[in-house]
Amino acid sequence: MSEQRFPPLAESAMTAEQKRVAAAIAENRKNVRGPFHMLLRHPALGDRVQNVGRYLRFENTLPDAVKELAILVTARHWGAQFEWAVHRGFALDVGLSASVCDAIGRGERPTGLTPEQQAAYDFVSELLATKTVSDPVFARAKQAFGETGVVELTVCVGYYGLIGLVLNTDRTPLPPGAAPLPPLAS
Repeated sequence: MSEQRFPPLAESAMTAEQKRVAAAIAENRKNVRGPFHMLLRHPALGDRVQNVGRYLRFENTLPDAVKELAILVTARHWGAQFEWAVHRGFALDVGLSASVCDAIGRGERPTGLTPEQQAAYDFVSELLATKTVSDPVFARAKQAFGETGVVELTVCVGYYGLIGLVLNTDRTPLPPGAAPLPPLAS
């Protein structure tokens, strides 16, 4: 990967608004990293984006394993290396197996998913592949997560797609020691 386009800002180089947004990001996420280095260059927008992310990461109604599975499928779709590396770790922490994560990383349909996870995988995969969701896939997701959960799942895909594009534009480097996504077979 080429050099990062928006390297971390030193606190001494930040405006008052950038410092305020950086503090808000660090309050929930413990640090400022990944997409937030680029987003701090536009603090008003960055603050709005980080607030949506805060809700999706920490306050949503989806089971954690479902949320992380959706994020991994989205990261794989966009080839978002940093997003993949960070959320693969979160996915393992909330109980997704390494074999499920690895299958998604290879662009393969994972096996061994719970019915909820399968409903989420099918929903997210179909949405990303076709830009819509068929009635049967929608019905299964609605049955599994309710209307609120379907809204959250849809917005999760959009949000992490946005974050993946920010990361890719920035050329955000992988965290130290993280393995990159494997290339997809042609």
